[in-house]
Amino acid sequence: MKWIRERDALIAQTMAFVQSVTGRKDDLLGPDAPSDSSAATVAVEAVMVEIKPPQPPPQPQLIQLSPQRAIGDFRTEMQARIANFRKHQERFEREREEYCAETLTKLRAALRDAPGPLAKK
Repeated sequence: MKWIRERDALIAQTMAFVQSVTGRKDDLLGPDAPSDSSAATVAVEAVMVEIKPPQPPPQPQLIQLSPQRAIGDFRTEMQARIANFRKHQERFEREREEYCAETLTKLRAALRDAPGPLAKK
């Protein structure tokens, strides 16, 4: 089984690392192991591990809220908007009236200048 071999290799690597750090080989091999260093040799594969420093948690984003308006400011703004709306409506009404008057003038002139009805033969 592959996992058993991987486990054994990991144990061997760990034991070799501990031996290299502490310099003691007797305690890791167990009481039955011979103290002869040639009998306790373990093949160890070098493993390169990239250690990344821990990332700081992302900072929560602050939501910019507009400052609370005073009631007077709200009222003033609404009155200004209503006044602008009324100005637009009055302008549209004035333009419609001018267009209508211009169109009627053209129509009356066309009727006045048109020849009379043709007599039937």
